[in-house]
Amino acid sequence: MTKAVWGAGIRLAGAVSLVIASVSCGDLVRQGTASSYLVMAELLAASGADPSAFSGTLASDVVTVKDGAAGIFGDFGRATLRLGLKDPGSTGTPNTPTANNSITIDRYRVEYRRTDGRNTQGVDVPYAFDSAITATVVSETDVNFLIVRHQAKEEAPLRALGSNNLIFSTIATVTFYGHDQTGRAVSVSGNIGIGFANYGDPQ
Repeated sequence: MTKAVWGAGIRLAGAVSLVIASVSCGDLVRQGTASSYLVMAELLAASGADPSAFSGTLASDVVTVKDGAAGIFGDFGRATLRLGLKDPGSTGTPNTPTANNSITIDRYRVEYRRTDGRNTQGVDVPYAFDSAITATVVSETDVNFLIVRHQAKEEAPLRALGSNNLIFSTIATVTFYGHDQTGRAVSVSGNIGIGFANYGDPQ
């Protein structure tokens, strides 16, 4: 009887140790089977009317008057992606990434949500979309992409903002998908605030 109880205790202790070990690992380490992962170190955006002025939030103008003509511009995003190793080695003898650890991203997805819970696409927020992109992250890479499409400003709910004084704020979640050089899947996500309105136009 004592031996059986002792064995059960060992099994329980082993299970507890396994749970603790699982909890101590970060989500990035547990996700996927690739030997490396991506960190989104920074996510910025810029108005299509001034594509060089990147910042940590985006004021997305639904109608822009530039050079005397009204037009619609898509808005741009820029993500700084860094490569990390799931097994970085010890402090004294860190592992060095190899060519197989490099990650190639091949598509991305942008989704919008409002903090008031009204998130019906095409009614409360613009439609989410997927698009292709190609970049390989060896250590750190900046990736430029479209974060608000031109056509979104021609569709509800953004189209109505061109003729009223309303503004609404969203959080855009950008997710990049890719694979390491052995074909194992990798993804990483980041968030940025976007305010949509018919803003004042640059002179």
